[in-house]
Amino acid sequence: MSGGAIVPLIVAAKKARERQEEERMVTYSKDDLNGWEFKIVRSATGRFRNYETLQEVIREEAKSGWELVEKFDDNRVRFKRRTERRASDQSAGIDPYRTSVGIGEGSLAAVIVAIVIGLALVGVLLAFAISGSPVISEPAGPIAAVLILMAIVLLVVKRRR
Repeated sequence: MSGGAIVPLIVAAKKARERQEEERMVTYSKDDLNGWEFKIVRSATGRFRNYETLQEVIREEAKSGWELVEKFDDNRVRFKRRTERRASDQSAGIDPYRTSVGIGEGSLAAVIVAIVIGLALVGVLLAFAISGSPVISEPAGPIAAVLILMAIVLLVVKRRR
């Protein structure tokens, strides 16, 4: 199995563990659910570690009536709101049902895979250059290949935001 195929499996396993943990941590009675809705907002890069960033997300969510219930960890926070607040969703200015902040897990995995591939490519090119192989007579070819790979990664990340 290649490195590119392993990263998505690791991400999927992490997500499954977090979902199981959340199900154990979050239990609601009928009274809890009567007139309330809940959501968990995630950050793939641990943005909630930073107090200012967390406060910014709390302020943004408050525009749609969401109240912070708890911070699970640096990657997950839970919110609740009264169901009547749905009526003002159009004027909130944000997606009231967003569940992620910052770069998504898929984009992060793509970036990691691209970096690993790029580093491997650079390593192979350096090995050829050190060995004096005629395969690398012009430095522009390998540099262009790395730049193209990086541009593709940036485009993928930008489209997923």
